[in-house]
Amino acid sequence: MTTTPAQTTPIIGLEGLSRDFQRPPVLAERLLALLGRKALPPVLRAVTDVDLAVRRGEVLGLVGESGCGKSTLGRMVSGILPPTQGRVTFDGQAVPTLTGRDKLGYVLGVQMIFQDPYASLNPRQKVGDIIAEPLRVHGMATSRREVIERVDTALAEVGLDPSYKERYPHQFSGGQRQRIGIARAFIVNPRFLVCDEPIAALDVSIQAQVINLFMDLRDKYELTYLFISHDLSVVRHIADRVAIMYLGRLVEIAPAADLFAQPAHPYTRALLAEIPSVKRRRRKFQPVRGELPSPLNPPPGCTFHPRCPFAIARCREERPVLRDIAPRRQSACHLSDQI
Repeated sequence: MTTTPAQTTPIIGLEGLSRDFQRPPVLAERLLALLGRKALPPVLRAVTDVDLAVRRGEVLGLVGESGCGKSTLGRMVSGILPPTQGRVTFDGQAVPTLTGRDKLGYVLGVQMIFQDPYASLNPRQKVGDIIAEPLRVHGMATSRREVIERVDTALAEVGLDPSYKERYPHQFSGGQRQRIGIARAFIVNPRFLVCDEPIAALDVSIQAQVINLFMDLRDKYELTYLFISHDLSVVRHIADRVAIMYLGRLVEIAPAADLFAQPAHPYTRALLAEIPSVKRRRRKFQPVRGELPSPLNPPPGCTFHPRCPFAIARCREERPVLRDIAPRRQSACHLSDQI
């Protein structure tokens, strides 16, 4: 079978993507400015120089500790946040250059599932109105009857009774609210879903149900996911490929099976070592040693070196770049130079 360019072009591409945040000046800084000693507030670089391609139909897991920039990256992919540098491409076209139907294709084609189902739904709207809002905003339904039918279909797709559309969000459990959020994203027939820690706020007993729902929808509609999580045990079950993020940078990318079998980066090894297992049930849990450095003042060289048990002098002075270490595998570690 011949592969067409459309099939080989990533559905989402990230090229040198960075995002900075600068806080407003505090009182002392404003006073110094009045005295002629103006100093710019420090810049927080949440995401730094990320290059990544997501192929059609795959689930790419994005993993890292809280505060590493995962959610910021997801918001740039979905268009909620503009990048400070670099660009996002959709079907090979730079998102800022899209116009007309191409732009609408990106707006509707890339949807986001948020972490907190309690905060992402308007408590003053009925569920039916929440789910139908994208249809009304984009003029995707020609009649009220069509709106109702599509809302009913979306609720049924996520395992909820269509009659629930007359209820308010506070009348649902956390798992049901997350299903409502999925229905809202699903109603515009997206091609790519950014799932930002979609099960982190749910009870453990409900998490498996929501993961199974994501997998069923993917298989049924050939969806592509960027699945953001801090939990490698969850990503292991759903992802085809995994990207590990540390302090705003990608440090390892690999097929899921290869990464779990033989992690290349010391940070990935540390994360994998703390996945709960019956084989280590008597072992006392210990998080990755040390504390995550402040993104306002990241360490020189490799940003992981203060916490890395294998750090050498080069790690403290020279930042490693993400490079190929095997087919479909990349790592940003000086130790990989020996491979």
